[in-house]
Amino acid sequence: MFAVVGFVTTLALITGLIHLYLWKRLVRDTTTAGRWRRIGTVTAVVLALLVPATMVGTRAGMYWLAWPGYLWLALMFYLLVLLVALEIPMLVTRLVLRRRTVVAAPEPVLVGPASPPAPGPSTTGPADPGATTGGPADPPAAGAVGPDHDPGRRLLLARGAAIFAGLTATGLVGYGVRTAMGPPQLDRVQIPLAKLPRSMDGLRIATVSDIHIGPLTGRAHTERIVAAINRLDADIVAVVGDLVDGTVAELGDAAAPLRGLRSRHGSYFVTGNHEYYSGVEEWVAEVDRLGLRVLQNKRLEIAARGGVLDLAGVNDVSAAGTGVSAPADYAAALGDRDPSRPVVLLAHQPVAAVEAAKYGVDLQLSGHTHGGQIVPFNLLVKLEQPVVSGLGEVDGTKVYVTNGAGFWGPPVRVGAEPQITLVELRSA
Repeated sequence: MFAVVGFVTTLALITGLIHLYLWKRLVRDTTTAGRWRRIGTVTAVVLALLVPATMVGTRAGMYWLAWPGYLWLALMFYLLVLLVALEIPMLVTRLVLRRRTVVAAPEPVLVGPASPPAPGPSTTGPADPGATTGGPADPPAAGAVGPDHDPGRRLLLARGAAIFAGLTATGLVGYGVRTAMGPPQLDRVQIPLAKLPRSMDGLRIATVSDIHIGPLTGRAHTERIVAAINRLDADIVAVVGDLVDGTVAELGDAAAPLRGLRSRHGSYFVTGNHEYYSGVEEWVAEVDRLGLRVLQNKRLEIAARGGVLDLAGVNDVSAAGTGVSAPADYAAALGDRDPSRPVVLLAHQPVAAVEAAKYGVDLQLSGHTHGGQIVPFNLLVKLEQPVVSGLGEVDGTKVYVTNGAGFWGPPVRVGAEPQITLVELRSA
């Protein structure tokens, strides 16, 4: 309970500060006091409340909030990024215009006789304050007003920046929605393993993660992914976590097409962090019922083409402390095995490779990152995960990270298309 309250409070604070900045740049700086500014202010407040309302409401079954709330979240993100990026160019533009205006100001013209007036009684009195202090008696030179003191020019600059940011953000989000809601791309990658027997050369593992069956997708989304995987004619199917965003009661029908997955040596599943938000124990039972074998800190032998490969799986690292599932146990999954055989580990988060490498894992298949999902968010993912997308290496263990076939939160993907990967193992 306290964790939920803390999350909502933090979310409300962050979104409040972001909307305050957006209001300043998009409403206050682009309008004069009056009706339009009031309308913009009310709109900013409503949108600020929409973000936490969506995050909380969709968990409570108010799925009608999902589309408007998550679309605005994506648009808010890009407006923030673009407006912050425009801060320096806008500052430079104002300084340049101010300098040009000051340089263009005419020299003051001396009016009247050049010789000083004859001394008289009037010269003995106090001096005119305006003549020495630059007070009201000295009007500013014509044209010496900079853009920061020119409401018209300042308004024009602010509106130009707002229009550019608004159109660009809208275009990016529109493109991202089309990409996220479209079919996943099918990628193929060949990964050599030193211990793989020559007879098993070319063994194919269809790898998919982060399907995120939820309120914005549904059964058709699952059917399309299953059909794409079956077209690959793989030896093994690996579903590496974050299958769902909701309970079995809510999404059981949408997940049902998983029963149709086909492969020569079985389909396998490991939990992701979102399973622990959605009733992990019920989903483990449901996935098993649909024909996928759940590898919860387990290992099994895959005998194929006259050779043997160890296939292992661990629970997601977020399982620790949940009290509803065993934490990731690498010793249980990887200990006491034949070191001469290659081992492929299914683990939802790439960071699991830090521990897996201690057990001599040859290859780890992961997801979780979505490839960043929304550029430039991928730059932040690098702070948490050793590999964001594609093939990498952690302490001698090869790690392949697929972008995932779905999305989380905003139905938007920019710079990281949805993906299903056919991993082809090659003998070195």
